[in-house]
Amino acid sequence: MTDDRALRITPPPHRTDISDVANLHVSDHPLILHKLALLRASGTEPKKFRELVRELAMLLTYEATADLPTAAINIETPVAPMLGQEIAERIGLVPILRAGLGMVDAALMMIPYAQVWHIGLYRDHTTLEPIEYYNKLPVQPTTSMCLVLDPMLATGGSAVATIDILKRWGTKRIKFMGLIAAPEGVRHLADAHPDVPIHVAAVDSHLNEHGYIVPGLGDAGDRQFGTA
Repeated sequence: MTDDRALRITPPPHRTDISDVANLHVSDHPLILHKLALLRASGTEPKKFRELVRELAMLLTYEATADLPTAAINIETPVAPMLGQEIAERIGLVPILRAGLGMVDAALMMIPYAQVWHIGLYRDHTTLEPIEYYNKLPVQPTTSMCLVLDPMLATGGSAVATIDILKRWGTKRIKFMGLIAAPEGVRHLADAHPDVPIHVAAVDSHLNEHGYIVPGLGDAGDRQFGTA
């Protein structure tokens, strides 16, 4: 018999309220829920973990791009000419290094013509604030919509800092796509950038004293690259 005490999570005294975040999109697709459970399990080894990250990112990319504008194009099928549709927006993928790298290939499989720009941020373990160490964006924006990729939206600091950079660069439209979020991170991102949609597979209970999402899955970068 399963001990229910092992499954209980005690919420913090003041859980962040995110009920008013209109731009939050949490997937309830059965495939995403199934793969997310496998991803969370502590016994999932790095190779399988990376595969699950890719699969989840592919499914979430499908959901996050449902509102992309299209334009009519003339095509010839083997039977007759017709009007088809093509994406009418230049899209950039912006993985936040290093954990976001695991989501890039999946997003490119769905959007193979997308540009990829890398922004490197790490979280200071004392202050939990993001510190930028890598940025190779060109001088002028080359995309009209950017999809920011990071498996975990914990404190939200890295996501907010990345979106700050992209807005200063001149990007017109930005979305955030992750796997698991904490309400603290959702609140931070929504307050800083209320115009940015947030697409995730789950919103968990809270952050612990070390800034990790509970129940979460641990450190997404370490688990992908076997450096825990």
